[in-house]
Amino acid sequence: MASEQTSSEYISHHLTHWTYGYLPGEGWKVAYSAEEAGQMGFNAIHLDSMLWSIGLGILFCVMFWMVAKKVTSGVPSKTQAAVELIVEFVDNNVRDSYSGTSKLIAPLALTIFVWIFLMNLMDLVPIDFIPSLAGQVGAAMGYDPHHVFFKIVPTTDPNITLGMSFAVFALIIYYSIKAKGVGGFIGELTLHPFSAKNPIVQIILIPINFILEFVTLIAKPVSLGLRLFGNMYAGELIFILIALMPFWIQWALSVPWAIFHILIITLQAFVFMMLTIVYMSLASSTEH
Repeated sequence: MASEQTSSEYISHHLTHWTYGYLPGEGWKVAYSAEEAGQMGFNAIHLDSMLWSIGLGILFCVMFWMVAKKVTSGVPSKTQAAVELIVEFVDNNVRDSYSGTSKLIAPLALTIFVWIFLMNLMDLVPIDFIPSLAGQVGAAMGYDPHHVFFKIVPTTDPNITLGMSFAVFALIIYYSIKAKGVGGFIGELTLHPFSAKNPIVQIILIPINFILEFVTLIAKPVSLGLRLFGNMYAGELIFILIALMPFWIQWALSVPWAIFHILIITLQAFVFMMLTIVYMSLASSTEH
């Protein structure tokens, strides 16, 4: 595909999502180009991101369910041993970092780690393989293959990463209110970090405290989602740039970068999981 397009067209094609949305003047449709996808704005959904994220989530659930169903106390299979290693790793991190007693945190942390890891892992699939296959399917259906878009790494889509981070944010709010009460939660946002014994001065400080604490609060999900997106998007872009190079340079660079990228995709899943655990622990704490 790279030989049939200019470098800019090739990069643009690989960074454009399969988008369905409302295009002014034309109604609901699949975007034919990146420009059309941009014009759809918020009235659009990235079909490829949804397909792969939901599919990998189902794969995770089915895989762990099958292992749990066949678990044995004897000599475990390689799959069971791998799953037990992951579960034990996550459980140890939850025990070390979470000070509350909620039974939700460990399953949540396990889901986050494995799900994000699987989504990140798609970045190791050869950059042209599935997009080219999607283009061939589109051509067989009468579409221009250069206008068939199909990204396979959900975590390079900020809608996915921010969606997950704001889901965590909703849990943070819930656990904060559960642990401190509505009054305590509001007080945490308005009576810190500045306080005064004089009630009039304290009232004056409330707007300042609220602005500072609200920014700190909202920065948690934003940074959580953008950190994952930024790292994975940069990694995908490097793979695309390598694919534009001569064949022998591609092999010289893609293999070591892929090996290094394995560390990145694992680390990003771990960081997202650990920050979630820490944020949930802070939310569940009654101490400010």
